[in-house]
Amino acid sequence: MPRRPRFFPVGQPVHVVQRGNNRQICFAANEDMAAYANWLFEAAQKFGLEIHAWVLMTNHVHLLVTPLAENAISQCMQYLGRYYVRYFNYRYRRTGTLFEGRFKGHLVQSDRYLLRCCLYIEMNPVRAGMVIDPADYKWSSYAAHAFGQRVRMWTGNAQYLALGATLRRRQAVYRNLFETELGEDVLADIRRAVNTGFVLGDESFRRQVEEISGIPQAFLKRGRPRRVRKM
Repeated sequence: MPRRPRFFPVGQPVHVVQRGNNRQICFAANEDMAAYANWLFEAAQKFGLEIHAWVLMTNHVHLLVTPLAENAISQCMQYLGRYYVRYFNYRYRRTGTLFEGRFKGHLVQSDRYLLRCCLYIEMNPVRAGMVIDPADYKWSSYAAHAFGQRVRMWTGNAQYLALGATLRRRQAVYRNLFETELGEDVLADIRRAVNTGFVLGDESFRRQVEEISGIPQAFLKRGRPRRVRKM
């Protein structure tokens, strides 16, 4: 089966998921996560990528990013694969692939889903039962959003900056967002987007992406394939 084509236009946020091959461990110690984060920052600087949210889990990674140049995401992930995998294999005396063959990614509608995607990413350790509060997990962007921790690879997105006129106000409003759990419908939407590569957005946004890219963004009913109008 041919690979589904990708469409990551410059300036549009993308939720990226990278998993360990066969769900195997890709971070065995804090030093591993620190090394990955360092090369992620280097790659973002080198290829033009804004990083808004992240979480590094034992066997997978979530990133919310905005490419500032063509192919920035693919180039960054290739860079990580080249340097981090070499480091990990050498440190643990192993050979072969570490991550799944191709990272997963989908577009995110900024005004409706961007902050929800941040919450989804930063709540991963809580849903996994690793911590009770997202503030207790070191390897995520929560501290940058909620407490203003200085992290060199973090860039606040427009929706976050619009939460308040001051840093303290934005941080307080952001923390309050976590008092209400994401609904099951939102969780289902995000998980479906991760698994299928379809955009995370409303019907209008979905149609816009289809028209511009020519790539269907919804499950098609059986029968004749739907024709997509190109701009």
